[in-house]
Amino acid sequence: MPDIDPTITGFTIRDLRFPTSLDAIGTDPMNSAGENALGYLQYHTDAGLIGTGSSFSNGQGNEILCVAIQALAPRFVGQKLSTLTEDFRSTHRALLSGQIRFMSPERGVLQLACNAVLNALWDLWAKAEGKPLWKLVCDMTPEQFVSVIDFRYLTDVITPDEALRMLQEKQATKQARMEEASRNEAVPGYSTSIGWLGFSDEEVASRLRAALDQGFKHFKLKVGVDLEGDLKRLSLVRKIAGDDAVIMTDVNQLWDVDEAIEYMPKLSQFNLWFIEEPTSPDDILGHAKIRSALKPHNIGVATGEHINNRVMFKQLLQAEAIDAVQLDAFRLSGMNEILSVLLLAAKYGVPVVPHSGGCGMTEACAHISTIDYVVVSGKKSILEYTDHLHDVFVNPAEMTPSTAHHVSPTAPGYSSDIKEEVFEEFEYPSGSFWQTEKGKAMVADKWRGVPGRQTS
Repeated sequence: MPDIDPTITGFTIRDLRFPTSLDAIGTDPMNSAGENALGYLQYHTDAGLIGTGSSFSNGQGNEILCVAIQALAPRFVGQKLSTLTEDFRSTHRALLSGQIRFMSPERGVLQLACNAVLNALWDLWAKAEGKPLWKLVCDMTPEQFVSVIDFRYLTDVITPDEALRMLQEKQATKQARMEEASRNEAVPGYSTSIGWLGFSDEEVASRLRAALDQGFKHFKLKVGVDLEGDLKRLSLVRKIAGDDAVIMTDVNQLWDVDEAIEYMPKLSQFNLWFIEEPTSPDDILGHAKIRSALKPHNIGVATGEHINNRVMFKQLLQAEAIDAVQLDAFRLSGMNEILSVLLLAAKYGVPVVPHSGGCGMTEACAHISTIDYVVVSGKKSILEYTDHLHDVFVNPAEMTPSTAHHVSPTAPGYSSDIKEEVFEEFEYPSGSFWQTEKGKAMVADKWRGVPGRQTS
């Protein structure tokens, strides 16, 4: 039972949208303009604690996410926290069940809504225990860890007993990794903020030099729209960053399978680690074909930010289709499902490199990557860092100043609380920005973000 056992008395849902497209943040081959947006849920309690959970969208349609959260959030009103967490596996399954499941079982907008609800419950639990979420999980026994996971659809690949053995094997060396986390040495970062597609080469060079000064050694660039432009930009980055830098590329689902196979070898001279989302995120066999074709060129394949559930990750791993598991903290159904994906990745020996390119993702993924290193894989990976919108959070993500490691969160909870004054400007539709002429024009543009059709 938590140290404090609050009862959930009600909830608030807010539609929060940031005009990130005005600074070309998030621009990629599929998204010419994206507004980082959150469906933001707060569970209120009789103890004064607030459990906060968000899920992410790209702006337009965020109201649909908020309606979906509204459909699910009432299920836990009136319940004590302990009744939800003492058998969290059942709580997780129950949230995904019922009449509403028929619409979209563990995928789509309802999965995003489940994510927000479960994020709020985990945040509340960690606050009640007075711990950052990563430490709440890392302090669990292997038995407690396994008990929060619903293994339905996974037992042909990993059973609860096997997961228990995997976690027990890491116990002898766990304390040393906990100490690394306390020294902010557990999770190295990589920078995506140097390479948004809408940046000029001059801005890429300037941002890259600043990132190198911060200690970054890993960098990701958006590619795929213009081969000559890609060759020029990758040459620039390799020249500035040096031969020892690790460079990754991302095409955001732009290509058909054979296009990816034809295009990427033309970039192989730059010694790339992987191509991210080379085709439809649903095409598991397509990813496997691409990976096999690119192996002779020493280019790997990564995906995950649009993978809806643990079953798809299971199949990607079974098919030997990926070299990095890029799970998304705001797409899977909460920490319960995320923990199952960490176990799957560890079993197959594939590193977890979470997607954290949007508002709030770096804050959440700092917890996830720390959990993976300390108690699941025991192996250091890297975690994406983007430098926008951290200042809106009460407990923002931070990087160490010279070694570019993620700072392990210390405040109780899931690092998800946003400052109240932020809503005055960016809550939709009442926020002051969305009442300006520019804001109104952006909202009125029904083709916003569609190349060739956007009018605002």
